[in-house]
Amino acid sequence: MNPGHVKYLAWHETLELHELVAFQTGQLVAFKKKLPSLDDPALRALYVESIAALEMNLRELLAFYPKAPVFARKDEPELPAVESAQLLGVVKTAVRNYAIAITETATPELRAVLLKHLTAAIALHAKVFQFMLERGYYPAYNLDQLLAGDVKNAHAALSL
Repeated sequence: MNPGHVKYLAWHETLELHELVAFQTGQLVAFKKKLPSLDDPALRALYVESIAALEMNLRELLAFYPKAPVFARKDEPELPAVESAQLLGVVKTAVRNYAIAITETATPELRAVLLKHLTAAIALHAKVFQFMLERGYYPAYNLDQLLAGDVKNAHAALSL
């Protein structure tokens, strides 16, 4: 089968697509909110370039959502809150970064500190996830709602 003519995405790539869109949406909102307060022209230009790149990424990634395996358009999906989704993305990134750092550490004392930080980051991730799940911000067990929330949030970030 020609990959360019694939009718649907696989489940695993749909979930990775969700992670990319959710994280970049949160970053886009944060960058757009920060931009007006930047006085340094060079830093401001970097933010403008980053915003444009994130907007392009989101537009291109959103084009794949109709190929998600169970994507259903709903008028009123249960949507995640962008702020808590951004927090979840940052904590998840911390877990990944600490896990990678541990594999590069030769000094036992440093490894012990990194392991302590990793364990704390994992616990915080669980708390943030539970917070979102309990409030309906992250419908983790309903892919239709999860993807519909991504689309709505990304479009809201693009229109800021």
